[in-house]
Amino acid sequence: MPCGACGRVVLVLLTLSLGFAADELLCACDVPHCSLPTCTGKVCFVSKRKEEGTITQHRGCFSQNILENCRTPVTEQYGMRCCDSSMCNAELEIFLQGEEALGKAPSLPNLLLMIFVPLLALLVLAALTALFCWKVAQQRHKKSDMGDTDLMLKASMVGDSTLEDLLNDDCTTGSGSGLPFLVQRTVARQITLVECVGKESSGAQGEAWRGVWHGESVAVKIFSSRDEQSWFRETEIYNTVLLRHDNILGFIASDMTSRNSSTQLWLITHYHENGSLYDYLQRTALDVETCLGLASSIICGLVHLHVEIFGTQGKPAIAHRDLKSRNILVKSNRQCCIADLGLAVMHSQGSDYLDIGNNPRVGTKRYMAPEVLSEQIRTDCFESYKKTDIWAYGLVLWEIARRTVVNGIVEEYRPPFFDAVPSDPSFEDMKKVVCVDQQTPVVPNRLFSNSVLSALAKIMKECWYQSPSARLTALRIKKTLKKLNNSLEKPKPEQ
Repeated sequence: MPCGACGRVVLVLLTLSLGFAADELLCACDVPHCSLPTCTGKVCFVSKRKEEGTITQHRGCFSQNILENCRTPVTEQYGMRCCDSSMCNAELEIFLQGEEALGKAPSLPNLLLMIFVPLLALLVLAALTALFCWKVAQQRHKKSDMGDTDLMLKASMVGDSTLEDLLNDDCTTGSGSGLPFLVQRTVARQITLVECVGKESSGAQGEAWRGVWHGESVAVKIFSSRDEQSWFRETEIYNTVLLRHDNILGFIASDMTSRNSSTQLWLITHYHENGSLYDYLQRTALDVETCLGLASSIICGLVHLHVEIFGTQGKPAIAHRDLKSRNILVKSNRQCCIADLGLAVMHSQGSDYLDIGNNPRVGTKRYMAPEVLSEQIRTDCFESYKKTDIWAYGLVLWEIARRTVVNGIVEEYRPPFFDAVPSDPSFEDMKKVVCVDQQTPVVPNRLFSNSVLSALAKIMKECWYQSPSARLTALRIKKTLKKLNNSLEKPKPEQ
């Protein structure tokens, strides 16, 4: 037996001895966050990137089977290929444009396989999708035989179809979250980018754009290829669970596309012209009613994430892990919706499976809970992640309350711990303030002169306990804020 084959057998036996789920694949892995030369997941991949004349190649795995999004044209700078059998990526090769001439030319059988296998898979997937749509339409008898149009054709017509038509159509993924992959890609290719509405200062998250599809505004989040794991994570969460909720950012489509000889990863969602809560608070002073409305809508979204819904149309429990004012959007009705699920963790009680994902990116240091900064969080316990969301929610609540007018007085917007750490704090900066000195943001005294804001200040403090188990739950906060809302409602006049 060749030495290379012996090595692979040893790796397989070693990983099998450690144990992994029967329905998962064993893949070769050499990305930085792999502690072993193998990993387990639903899809194996190999990716290659060219930067400043240097070519780097990595192998690894993804926790969800989303092969359709792996089939994108290879460019001169980036390319990726996936496969779905154990250790299939150990010898899987990928060549960037212009690189093939330097390497060995593919043999005729391999060339034919490269051409016809993806084409055959695409045709089979298209046929299955069309068959499924046809069966659903027949069962429900919602449309006549002559008038019923296949959704994939509908999505590609340049007519008066709207996003609302697509999202409310009978033929969806079945999760209530998004459209079939082929329809998502069709929608994505018909979007025109109009203006850049946001960009991360670090550049790690890419850019946010306002786009137009058939006259309607949509938001397009463009990830850099370096942050492909975040894009994959958001795509798999939106496509596998029931996340349609007024206070969760509405998902439309996801696509991997090639533009200007570079690969772009697109996440297409509903567009909200008010922008993020961070931007909104910069320019808007709030009254008490608006303050309470923003706070209540955020916690409603967080409750929906945290709770597990059982049944065939259910969802696992989800912890956000990067809740902050920049990741919360303000809708036109001054309600909020939570965005950016790139770091989310999922958990199902039935299987007791904790899906952390493969993303090496960490959350925002300014919003990290004490147990995260001290590296004492129980990473095997889902409840631990929910408690970090509550800590961050308390900080967001503080940001909102500071911008609320009381007796004609309001402070300028400031981020949490603005008076204790630099504008771009390091991990050690935050660890000293939060863990060693055990500081929390200073609550303005003027809030205590108003009964509603005084109750919000009490909630903040109960979100900031050093001990995670002592913090409030999202459901308890939601119930408390509902009572406050009821107290603001004026009694109806007597007849």
